[in-house]
Amino acid sequence: MGRLTVNLAGVTLQNPVMPASGTAAYGQQMAQQLDLNALGGLVIKSTTAEAKVGNPRPTTAPTTAGWLNAIGLKNPGIEAVLAEKLPWLATHYPDLPIIGSVAGASFEEYVTVAKKMATAANVKLLEINISCPNVDHGGLAFGTDPATVEALTRQIVTAVDKPVFMKLTPNVTDIVPIAAAAEAGGAAGLTMINTLTGMGIDLATRQPILAHGTGGLSGKAIHPLAVRMIHQVRQQTKLPIIGVGGVFTPADVLEFYLAGANAVQVGAATYGHPTACTDIIAGLPAEMDKYGIESLQQLVTEVQG
Repeated sequence: MGRLTVNLAGVTLQNPVMPASGTAAYGQQMAQQLDLNALGGLVIKSTTAEAKVGNPRPTTAPTTAGWLNAIGLKNPGIEAVLAEKLPWLATHYPDLPIIGSVAGASFEEYVTVAKKMATAANVKLLEINISCPNVDHGGLAFGTDPATVEALTRQIVTAVDKPVFMKLTPNVTDIVPIAAAAEAGGAAGLTMINTLTGMGIDLATRQPILAHGTGGLSGKAIHPLAVRMIHQVRQQTKLPIIGVGGVFTPADVLEFYLAGANAVQVGAATYGHPTACTDIIAGLPAEMDKYGIESLQQLVTEVQG
């Protein structure tokens, strides 16, 4: 095993860095700017049963130490992803582990999309985006209620033969019971955290700067919150954790590891800097040398026992 090699629920990655869901779409555009084979893995855009056009523009805006976005799960639908997007990746990057991100508005949609996504040979892990509004229960996000998280996790895990990572929303008073519920439902791992709900208002128009009103806050502002939540959850579970939230530098990666993460995703850092992922990967060995870290696996053993 190399210094940067990591294992997530039996899936080996050559390094721990991958783009966060939605920031690399299905890889084609990012492939024009960097070698996807240099990534630890590729997380595709959250995919639903049917195509979604997303929210009206503007859908993104810069804000204090980060970005607000309200893309609205824009995607071509699972059938197009299976017919076009995943085969393109399999042809051009046959050895690249793909993490299939699944979204839905009902239990039935989540399970349907997860089952179909899991049929693709190059999809090695499923990541379940439970920040989606639950249309059957007043629009509250699936991920805010432990009982819902446990039941949804169990249904998906039962339906597929690939490891399932539940992506936790930070928009809760206490994330630990949510993580525990995902584990009780049979999750193979956790991804945390998703964006925090935020808002900006244009002084000139007196209207929200996003057409949707509110949006998800990502970027450097949320990094300390992600560190805190990963640390809290790590005290309660042995499941692998993919840390996400304001990772811009190799030092940020190592901080996530010290909090208890096993891999990382990079999101906002790629806005305006498309090679952020590979730059971070390239800088990791020197950053590890600075702190006497022989390998990431050694660090995991030290921190997690």
